Amino acid sequence: MKKHLLFITLLLIFSNSYAQSDETVTPKEVKTGINVGLLPVVAFDSDLGFQYGGLSNIYFYGDGSQYPDYRHSLYLEVSRYVKGSGINRIFYDSKYLIPGLRFTSDVSYLTEQAYAFYGFNGAQAVYNPGWMDDEDPSYRSRMFYRHERNRFRLLADFQGKFFSDKLYWVAGFQLLNDEIASVNVAKLNEGKTEDLLPLQDSVPGLFELYQQWGIISPEEADGGLHNYLKLGLIYDTRDNEPHPMKGMWTELVLQSAPSFLGSETPYTLLNFTHRQYFTLLKDRLDFAYRLMSQNTIAGSAPFYLKPNVVTTMLRGANSEGLGGSKTLRGILLNRVVGDGFVLANAELRWKFVKFRFIKQNFYLGLNAFVDAGMVTQMVDISDDQMHTIDALLNAQGGDADDYFNSGDDKMHYSTGLGLRIAMNQNFIIAVDYGIALEKQDGEKGMYIGLNYIF
Repeated sequence: MKKHLLFITLLLIFSNSYAQSDETVTPKEVKTGINVGLLPVVAFDSDLGFQYGGLSNIYFYGDGSQYPDYRHSLYLEVSRYVKGSGINRIFYDSKYLIPGLRFTSDVSYLTEQAYAFYGFNGAQAVYNPGWMDDEDPSYRSRMFYRHERNRFRLLADFQGKFFSDKLYWVAGFQLLNDEIASVNVAKLNEGKTEDLLPLQDSVPGLFELYQQWGIISPEEADGGLHNYLKLGLIYDTRDNEPHPMKGMWTELVLQSAPSFLGSETPYTLLNFTHRQYFTLLKDRLDFAYRLMSQNTIAGSAPFYLKPNVVTTMLRGANSEGLGGSKTLRGILLNRVVGDGFVLANAELRWKFVKFRFIKQNFYLGLNAFVDAGMVTQMVDISDDQMHTIDALLNAQGGDADDYFNSGDDKMHYSTGLGLRIAMNQNFIIAVDYGIALEKQDGEKGMYIGLNYIF
């Protein structure tokens, strides 16, 4: 595939520290006032063009009495490709804005000209990498496993104590408006004289084929509006949120898109997530794991919302998978999608260097990880649909075995290494490199972003 990806990542730190009021703690140990982390990222993709922009996380520590916790955090990101894809996001988090409550909010507009779509039910959906490789004899289109998605999101979440300092309730509201379409191949071909993408009329992608076969209905093919209510419980004994060295963090969350709020396709999800952290070497080495199960307990999400992963706090531009930087590193984004799934992650995390630089506290960390996940609640593709698909493909000289495997999903595994660059224990640059252990799940992935994945 003639696709080149270049990441140029720079770290620029601007800080402004006010005088400390607690003389019992040395300046080297505590941060006060305002601290700003800025991370510009430049990328290039031969189909999407250059990416430019940046992200910033602004922390306010006040007098530093609660450090390493912050009083307020404001995250800003604006980045885009010259041909249209991009992230526009504002995220706010504070335990101090509303007395007795933690408040988080997010306003985002996310444009995806080539959003990943590999079908449903994990291993039941065949992945043919040669169909996207323009140097492979079986090549169809570099956009074969892609469609366009533009998403507007508005959310507000609240957390409060529930009979204990470690037990919390969570409640929230979220609005998602998704606009779905075929990849705009004509726009991606603009200004190019070679390596042109074929139009979908002549070479349909999987998104177009699923519509022809009736797996994606006309009602959901162009997206829709959904308003969610969230309710849950959290048990949290972590010693530090950005990088816990001990404790646990367990959540049970119910998220529903009811029809009375105007959701176009009503459905309800139940997510259980347990995370635990063990100190192996004080303040240097720890072991962490995450276990997650999510199921549809009422209705059925439209195809474009099936990848969504329910969470009490949105830690990135999206919370979706399985596959990609936040769930199965090294496995293709959205490779493992169904109505329900299980996920497991295990990591060794080592802070191998600590130092002071430009009046800030830094550490460098390495992590080694293993990720695993599978679909446990399958998207129903009926026997009648499969007979129709088989007949259509036979008439066209194709074979259903090129698209579908029989049987249930199986476990998908990946492994890899990561690097962390942390400033003041809260602003953490994350670089992860993961390798898929099955060729059907892809080959490898490198991810540059913020924070540990859990």
